[in-house]
Amino acid sequence: MPHSPSFACRLIAWQKTSGRHGLAWQVSDPYCVWLSEIMLQQTQVATVSAYYPRFLAAFPNVHALAAAAQDEVLALWAGLGYYSRARNLHKAAQQIVSDFGGTFPAERRELETLCGVGRSTAAAIAAFAFKQRETILDGNVKRVLCRVFALDGNPADKAFEQQLWTVAESLLPECADDMPAYTQGLMDLGATVCKRSKPDCPACPMTDICQAKAQNRTAELPRRKVSAAVPEVPLFWLKLTNGKGEILLVKRPQQGIWAGLYCLPCFDDETALHRFAAAWGIAPVHLRADTPVKHRLTHRLLRIAPFAATLPDPHPTPECNGTWVSANALANHGLPKPLARYLAPSNL
Repeated sequence: MPHSPSFACRLIAWQKTSGRHGLAWQVSDPYCVWLSEIMLQQTQVATVSAYYPRFLAAFPNVHALAAAAQDEVLALWAGLGYYSRARNLHKAAQQIVSDFGGTFPAERRELETLCGVGRSTAAAIAAFAFKQRETILDGNVKRVLCRVFALDGNPADKAFEQQLWTVAESLLPECADDMPAYTQGLMDLGATVCKRSKPDCPACPMTDICQAKAQNRTAELPRRKVSAAVPEVPLFWLKLTNGKGEILLVKRPQQGIWAGLYCLPCFDDETALHRFAAAWGIAPVHLRADTPVKHRLTHRLLRIAPFAATLPDPHPTPECNGTWVSANALANHGLPKPLARYLAPSNL
């Protein structure tokens, strides 16, 4: 098993001089650390830097977040994507209040019981907020370990994943007080120096012990996951506008695409859309086809065909769980990112 006593010392010293400092969430408050770690999952630091202060201003502590309505949480999350993170964040806040008396648990295994918190995220909270000797293992860290120690394996293989965890644990610094700098250093090194493409090897504190560099395998390691074909999913939107210029929004189910967000009436086929429109007194000839919208989710590509119509006067008012929203109030509702673009003032 690879082991380098100098790894932690090098990393800590490098982080203090060359790592990222001054980020709003670089504090010891577990609530702030947890919030930032969830936001930073699959999202760039620059994007999170814009959302984090707004979210924290609205929900300054775990009690405020737990007491909020889901709609409020999703509205502030709108645009960050991966909305299950926001729903789990809300549920986890309620867990902390109900199961832990509003106080964050300090142990990694207890943190893992929270909705949306896996082993690496729990370790980051434990390390930053409580100086626990726990290792993170996100994509950036895996890349650093695979290169520094020339670890070669299938990224989808569970045994190789466990090997990486074992190596990562063996490298932890002895002193618990060093854990915040060490953990931040792991994140910073992978994100800013040991990048997937064009790594800045001369700036790396591990350059003289990096086995991938010595073996000229930096571009090869870590091995890439084999990408599966992404299925295309057709969707149909109907933008209904009433005489006041308000738009009909419908809350999405709690499961599936954009769960819990507000959306235009959404259908799997055009026949269902026509049926819905007919209930409002709108014939197919009065539907206007707008420019198609393409949106990539993690495991599928959405091809959205938007249609628009203005309600006739008078018009039927069928039973509908929707709400009429004025254009200037759209921002108060959690909307999927492609819908927010489609309904942007320049397009209305």
